[in-house]
Amino acid sequence: MIFTNHPSAAAPLLLALWLSIGSAPARAAGGHDHGDTPVAATGKALPRFAATSELFELVGVIDGRQLTLFLDHSADNAPVKDARLELEIAGQKIALTARADGEFEATLAQALPVGVTFVTATVSTPKDSDLLAGEIDLHEAPNAQAGAEAETHAHSRLEQAGWALGGLVAVSLLAWIGRRLITRRQAAAGSAA
Repeated sequence: MIFTNHPSAAAPLLLALWLSIGSAPARAAGGHDHGDTPVAATGKALPRFAATSELFELVGVIDGRQLTLFLDHSADNAPVKDARLELEIAGQKIALTARADGEFEATLAQALPVGVTFVTATVSTPKDSDLLAGEIDLHEAPNAQAGAEAETHAHSRLEQAGWALGGLVAVSLLAWIGRRLITRRQAAAGSAA
């Protein structure tokens, strides 16, 4: 028998049971898998695109109608100084404003559509010039995606709370059974003496 006449003998068993229930792995709900990808500390993930060549690499970050571009040398990833950049998205020329070496910004006339949109960029520096091509692939509106992720996380939290409550009930039930067994053993030992 697991329990002895001493009431504190059940404590290690109950503690082990409590720890094993409390350390059950959290499960992602609805096909949502965190995997090994680190979770961002703050903010939302914004759509990005890249256009590269042997000389230059252009990365664009899209936040609604705001577009931020980063132009670097492919060889060492250093910002391109004294660069002139011309950008076309889906055949439309985009007016750019230089913010710093290798950094540009623009405001799009309208948000980009869902799907694949082609991007071309002409880079000119005092020493080189090059044509870069890439594409932006938007699958769904960022707000719809953020809403779906929030709903999935809310469901996951409810599931975890259910597991925790079930574990608490199980531990309480085991503690009650343990106390009853100890009390019966003590009563039986007292009447036998």
